[in-house]
Amino acid sequence: MAEYRKIRASHPILEICKTPKLAAEITLQPIDALDVDAAIIFADLLLPFEPMGLKLEFMQGEGPVIHNPVRSVADVDALETRHAHELNYVGEAISEAKKLINGRVPLIGFVGAPFTLASYMIEGGSSRNYVHAKSLMFSDPQTWNRLMGKIVEMLIPYAASQVVHGAEVIQVFDSWVGALTPADYEKHVLPHSRMLIRAIQSTGVPVVHFSTGGAGFLPLLHAAGGDVLGVDWRVRIDEAWDSIHHEAGIQGNLDPVALFAPRDELRRRVHDILKRVGDKPGFIFNLGHGILPETPVENVKAVVKMVREYEN
Repeated sequence: MAEYRKIRASHPILEICKTPKLAAEITLQPIDALDVDAAIIFADLLLPFEPMGLKLEFMQGEGPVIHNPVRSVADVDALETRHAHELNYVGEAISEAKKLINGRVPLIGFVGAPFTLASYMIEGGSSRNYVHAKSLMFSDPQTWNRLMGKIVEMLIPYAASQVVHGAEVIQVFDSWVGALTPADYEKHVLPHSRMLIRAIQSTGVPVVHFSTGGAGFLPLLHAAGGDVLGVDWRVRIDEAWDSIHHEAGIQGNLDPVALFAPRDELRRRVHDILKRVGDKPGFIFNLGHGILPETPVENVKAVVKMVREYEN
């Protein structure tokens, strides 16, 4: 959005995240402009890295870079988990945003899932094949489990702090879990995600468990937990819901690139999703992943209107 780009022109992303008033202002921009039904706090998945001892930088055109990636037993042992309080700026941003929202819509907080954060830590940034992360997982499961345990240990108080400051839902983003086979997910990841999700639920708020590329093992993602399962566009949403026997809600799953389509085609795709879920309770209409920077804002507004006006 133009309003966001204006702020970004003079403030790096980490500075925005660490400035509660700016983060709260950006959180409200989609609410004011798009008329959506919930706000999600402006933050970044990787914020827990700095208090854990990692050197995080967002490079122009490259995205996040971890300058001291985790590649050895010694690297894992050196990670700190006792400084979640250093992320209090996110809680303060939530409190600021709640004041600005003034009860209009609920506010969603979020954390990265253990596998996605571990992948970033080990690879040192984004990756196509996750060779370093998966190699550690395959060759040294004990060190892998220790790393995942430390990540969960850090995320539990971080998520709890978001709830204390007013987040009414927590979404757990497993953006890179589609890199795994179902068997590897079940053995090396599911127990850690389950521990995190159950801990967040114990604070009294619902959890949306979102993944990309996980269409081949949705029942396992559901087994890891969550009151709502968020799915990407690579699966028909009714089939995804059937695969978990409607035991949780479902969220999704418009292809973000569909927002570039002509309006008639966009309407057809929105209506197809709505027809597939019917009038069953527990559905949240959403994109199947993050919105793209070049997306026409008017098309996003049009989708909101299409969903509101739709009748079975």
